[in-house]
Amino acid sequence: MVSTKIAFSLLGLLLLSASCYAQDDEVVADNIEIDLGASREGSRTDAEVVKREEEAIKLDGLNVAQVKELREKSEKFAFQAEVNRMMKLIINSLYRNKEIFLRELISNASDAIDKIRLMALTDKDALAATSEQTIRIKADKENNVLHITDTGIGMTKNDLVTNLGTIAKSGTADFLSKMQNPESTGQDAGDLIGQFGVGFYSAFLVADRVVVTSKNNDDKQYIWESDANSFSIAEDPRGDTLKRGTQISLYLKEEARDFLEVDTIRNLVHKYSQFINFNIYLWTSKTEEVEEPIDDETEPVTEKKTEEEEDAKVEEETEEKKPKTRKVEKTTWDWELLNNAKPIWTRKPSEVEENEYDEFYKAITKDTQGPLGHIHFVAEGEVTFKSLLYIPKTQPTESFNKYGTRTDNIKLYVRRVFITDDFQDIMPNYLNFIRGVVDSDDLPLNVSRETLQQHKLIKVIRKKLIRKTLDMIKKLDKAEQEKFWGEYSTNIKLGVIDDSANRSRLAKLLQFRSSANKGFITFSDYVERMKEKQESIYFIAGSSLDEVEKSPFVERLVKKGYEVLYLTEAVDEYCISALPEFEGKKFQNVAKEGVELDEGEGAKAKLEALKTQFEPLTKWLTETALKEHITTARVSNRLYKSPTALVASRWGITGNMERLMLANSHQKSQDIQRDYYLTQKKTLEINPRHPLIKELLRRVEADPEDRVSKGMAMMMFQTATLRSGYMLQDPSQFAEHIDAMLKQSLGVGDAEIEEEEEIENVPEGENAEEEADQDNDEDEDKSSKDEL
Repeated sequence: MVSTKIAFSLLGLLLLSASCYAQDDEVVADNIEIDLGASREGSRTDAEVVKREEEAIKLDGLNVAQVKELREKSEKFAFQAEVNRMMKLIINSLYRNKEIFLRELISNASDAIDKIRLMALTDKDALAATSEQTIRIKADKENNVLHITDTGIGMTKNDLVTNLGTIAKSGTADFLSKMQNPESTGQDAGDLIGQFGVGFYSAFLVADRVVVTSKNNDDKQYIWESDANSFSIAEDPRGDTLKRGTQISLYLKEEARDFLEVDTIRNLVHKYSQFINFNIYLWTSKTEEVEEPIDDETEPVTEKKTEEEEDAKVEEETEEKKPKTRKVEKTTWDWELLNNAKPIWTRKPSEVEENEYDEFYKAITKDTQGPLGHIHFVAEGEVTFKSLLYIPKTQPTESFNKYGTRTDNIKLYVRRVFITDDFQDIMPNYLNFIRGVVDSDDLPLNVSRETLQQHKLIKVIRKKLIRKTLDMIKKLDKAEQEKFWGEYSTNIKLGVIDDSANRSRLAKLLQFRSSANKGFITFSDYVERMKEKQESIYFIAGSSLDEVEKSPFVERLVKKGYEVLYLTEAVDEYCISALPEFEGKKFQNVAKEGVELDEGEGAKAKLEALKTQFEPLTKWLTETALKEHITTARVSNRLYKSPTALVASRWGITGNMERLMLANSHQKSQDIQRDYYLTQKKTLEINPRHPLIKELLRRVEADPEDRVSKGMAMMMFQTATLRSGYMLQDPSQFAEHIDAMLKQSLGVGDAEIEEEEEIENVPEGENAEEEADQDNDEDEDKSSKDEL
C-alpha cells in the first residue's frame, strides 16, 4: 500500500514539473521582444553589472571594491635601470657584427641632413650657415681616430643631454612626432631612418672613447665626450668651426684599427650605405707620376769647357730654350665620392631610363653584362614595399651544386639602408638566380636592424615577388625567351615540382621539342594543334632527341598525325609527373599503358579481330615462353615498324626513369621501394602486321613446344627491352643468343670451339739450345736455296 502511494506521489510530481515547464515556455514565447535594447536588461551597462556582483567576485581574497581602493592609495615607482649594465648589454649583446657601427652612424648623419632639409622648406634661414648637405669620413691613422662629419641639423646642448645621454631616446622619433602635417611640405618624412635610439651606441663596439662635436643654428658649438661609463658636455673653445652639423670622433680600440684602412671603409660604405640620399666622401690619397722642372742651380758644376763645347753652346742658345723636366711620384689627398649609384627603385618606373636600369644592375651585381630583363614595381596591401628585380643573362655553372643553400642575390633595404641579404625564405630555390633589391618601411626588424624577424609579412612579400618574377619572364620577347630558356629551363621545371601554389603559372612557361616542330613549343601551342577528338597530351622521355625520335612508342602516333612532345632532360619526366593536367587535357606517357587512339568503329572492330587471331600467340607468350618475364602479352595499337615493345603500367616506371634511378649515386644499397619498381614485370605488346610476329604465330600454332620458337620469343623480349629503353637483367644471355644467330647465319651452327693446346714449360738452357739448332737449320736452308 505504501509503495503504491509513493508511486502515485512521484507520478504527480512529474506531471506538475511538466506543467511548470510548459507554462515557462509559454511565458517566454509571449514576452519575446524584437528590440532587446529597449528593455532595461538589454541596456544594462557593464558598470551596473560590476556593482551588482562586486560582493561575489573575489580577486586573491579581495573583492572588487577593495582592489579599487588598493590601487588608488598605492604609491607608484618607476623601474630603474643601471645605466652601465644597460650600456654593456647594448655594446656586447645587441649587435653581432662590429662593422654595423659605420652603417648606424651614417644613417644618423643622413637623418640629420634630412631634418635640416625639411626645416628649410618653411625656414629659408635654416641653410644660411652652409648650403652643403654631405657626409665626410676621415681616418687619422697616427692618432687612431675615425671622424664622421655631417652638415645636418646639429644638436643644441639640451639635445646632447637628451638624445645622447638617454639610452633608447630617438631624436628622429621625436622629430617626426613634432612634424605638423608633413604632407604639406612636399617631402617624404618617412625617409628618416632612425627608429630605436640605440644606433649611436654601436660606436662603442669599436671605440674606447667617443667625442661628439655639434653645432645647431639655435645654439653654440658644444663637445660631448664619453667612455661608455659617463659623459661630459662643454662649450667648444675653438668656437664655431663646423658652421652647422655634427662630427663624431671615434678613438678606436686596438683590435678595431682595421677600420682606419681606406679599403675597409670604402667596402663597408658600398655594402651598407651606397644608396643614402646624400653624397658620402672619404678622405683618400693617390699616387701618380708627374713631370717636375729641374732647377739649373741643382745641376753639377762642370770643369772648364773646351772650344768645341763653347761653339755647341752658342748653337743651342740660338734655338728655342726648352725647360728640363723629370718624372717623379707624387701623393695627392682629396675627397673621393663613395656612393655614385643612386636608389632608382625609389623613383617612378616611368621616370627611369633603360640605361639607368642597366647601370644600376651592374653596380649591385658587379656583372659586366647587362640584364636579360627587369621589373620595377611598388607593392601595396598588407605590406608596402618597392622592388627592382633582374634576370641575369647567364647562370653560373656551379649554381645547381649550391641548389637549396642560402643566396645573397636579393638585398633588403629599409629606407635605402642595407639590412641583410641572408635570406632563406624570401625567394624559392628555383628562383635563386633572380637579383635585385627590396625596400620596405613595414618590415619587422630587431633592434639592431641586422636580422629580419620571422613574420607573416615575409610570406606576403615572397608571394608578391614570385608573382612579379613570373610576370617578368612571361613578358620577355621571343628572342629573350629563347635565351632565358637556354639558361634557366631546369629552374622552371624544378619550380613545377616544388611550388604547388604557382604550378599552373609555371606550366605556361614550360617549353619542349616535339615531333611536329624542330624548335621548342609551349603547352598552349600543343593544345591549339591537337586533333579534334584527342583527349590527352602525348609525350615521351629519353636521354637524347635521337633516342626518342626512333622510339617504337611514337611510330604509329607520328604516322597518324598525332604530335608527341620529346622530353630529353633528366628533370623532364619528374616535371610532367607533377602536373595533373593543362587546360583540362591530361598528360599521357606513350611508353605506358593508356594510349587510346580514336580511329572510328571500323578500326576498333579490326583491332578486336586481330586480338582474336593472335590470341594463341599472346596466350603462349604469357603462360609458356615468357611466363617469368612479363605480366601479359597483347596486340598493340601503337607499333608500326617494330615487332615488339615493353610497356610499363600506369603507375610503373619507364625505361628513362629506370635509367635515372640507377644513375642516382645518393641512395641506399638496399632500397625496398626502388627494388620493387625496378623488378616490376612489364606488358609485352606485339605488332600483328610484322612478319616476325606472323611467322611466330604460325610456328606456335603448329607446335607450341618448338625449341626454336621459344628461343625466338626470348630474343624478341630482350630486343624489346633494349628498344623500350630498359636495361637487360642478364646481358650475357642476350650475347649468347646473338652468337648463336651469327653461327646459324654463317653456317657454322654445329661447329665446336677448338680446344687450346697446352704448352709445356722448357728450362731456359734447353730452350737456348733449341733456338741455336733452329738458327743453324735456317742457315743451312738458306745456303741450299742460294745454291739452287
